[in-house]
Amino acid sequence: MIVLEYKVKGKQHQYDAIDEAIRTTQFIRNKAIRYWMDAPSNSKIDRFALNKYSTLLREEFSFVAELNSMAVQAAAERGWFSISRFYDNCKSKKSGKKGFPRFQKDCRSIEYKTSGWKLHKTKRRITFTDKKGIGELKLLGKWDIQSYHLKDIKRVRLIRRADGYYAQFCIGIDVVYIQPKTGEDIGLDVGIESFYTDSNGHHEPNPKFLRKAEKSIKHSQRRIYKKVKGSKCRKKARKLYAKKHLKVSRQRNEHAKKIARNVCRSKDLVAYEDLRVSNMVKNHCLAKSISDASWYLFRQWIEYFAVKFDKIAIAVPPHYTSQKCSSCGVIVKKSLSTRTHKCNCGSYLHRDANAALNILNLAKQARVGQTQSNATGVETTTLPGASLVEQVLTMNVESSVSKDTESVNLSI
Repeated sequence: MIVLEYKVKGKQHQYDAIDEAIRTTQFIRNKAIRYWMDAPSNSKIDRFALNKYSTLLREEFSFVAELNSMAVQAAAERGWFSISRFYDNCKSKKSGKKGFPRFQKDCRSIEYKTSGWKLHKTKRRITFTDKKGIGELKLLGKWDIQSYHLKDIKRVRLIRRADGYYAQFCIGIDVVYIQPKTGEDIGLDVGIESFYTDSNGHHEPNPKFLRKAEKSIKHSQRRIYKKVKGSKCRKKARKLYAKKHLKVSRQRNEHAKKIARNVCRSKDLVAYEDLRVSNMVKNHCLAKSISDASWYLFRQWIEYFAVKFDKIAIAVPPHYTSQKCSSCGVIVKKSLSTRTHKCNCGSYLHRDANAALNILNLAKQARVGQTQSNATGVETTTLPGASLVEQVLTMNVESSVSKDTESVNLSI
């Protein structure tokens, strides 16, 4: 599955129609969750029951009936995704909050399946055929959607962002671009001082996009509260503020994607720490710096490109990787401020480089006695609970489609 994203161009009344369709999607999702909450304890509410309930909503509300029937089903499925995730967390006995389904207040997208839209023969325009009045939109972008068949397009998603509206095409094909084997392995230790330090001693600089833009973001945030509530000037100020955050988000994504791609192309095995970033950001002293480093995003791209390039990505437990000596295995306790590892065995190197070596050694030990390849020829971890565009896709190496495509866009 790949996702091609275009920016759409239309008139103001078309943008208003998209916003109305998005609000309808949010309404259906919230009604589905309420239906699940109010259901008797002895009744079974599953995905199919919510689909039937969405049909009743079309009969009850005229603005829901104006939306395409499959788009209504997709909105109800969003509610079921939230419910099923809560069930899975309860069954797995996840510690802490289980993620009880909540009502959505800031929906920004609507999803159509195989109907409700029609692509122009030039594939540069798309027309939405339901009764919401969206009509024909122009597609702006350089992606080569002409090379794919219409039957391969499984879903079309309209997204509202701070700088405009976008259309995403989810294409159900497998893409594998097998790279030649280099015979080299690498261990990565992510950090704040450096974006990552590898087992060869290389320190990748941390770009710190949020820190660099923080002064400008705070200035635009103060401008919001100087405007009258509900005024057009306040809306413009909020839009400017949102654009600055969107720019930082895109910078992080492009940087993580570029670095992960280079690492996976040049190495046969990539080892990294299995960090629980959601727990680490609870430290208010380091939360902003950890979020700015985007470790979890970097891990997502590592796992994606490992599958795409037929490489191996292994996540290892992070326990004692910084304290343990990579040469002799002795525990050398050190505080977080101590940046140099010095052991009695004569080992003297940077703290992060020592941790990267330990990560690589743990990954090699994990491979001993295990099958070197699975059904797809790739060993990689899978991110649980990932959405359609965020998940690490399991691709078939024997797929007939083997060309390298730069049009993969996993960001929402």
